[in-house]
Amino acid sequence: MIKVNGRDREWEKNLTVDLLLKKCKYSFPLIMVKVNGKYIPKEKYQNTLIMDGDDVQVIHSIAGG
Repeated sequence: MIKVNGRDREWEKNLTVDLLLKKCKYSFPLIMVKVNGKYIPKEKYQNTLIMDGDDVQVIHSIAGG
């Protein structure tokens, strides 16, 4: 089991940040991802594995003035 934005979700073997974003249908262009409080750069989404028990935060960046 993993947590995504505070909600429990089934963990899958070989689950990457990129795959999780697709499964959760996060498509907003400005997204920031943290796994266990550690920022994951966008270029590492395809290679960063999410492990059982991880806490993932997906944050939509919104520009404003």
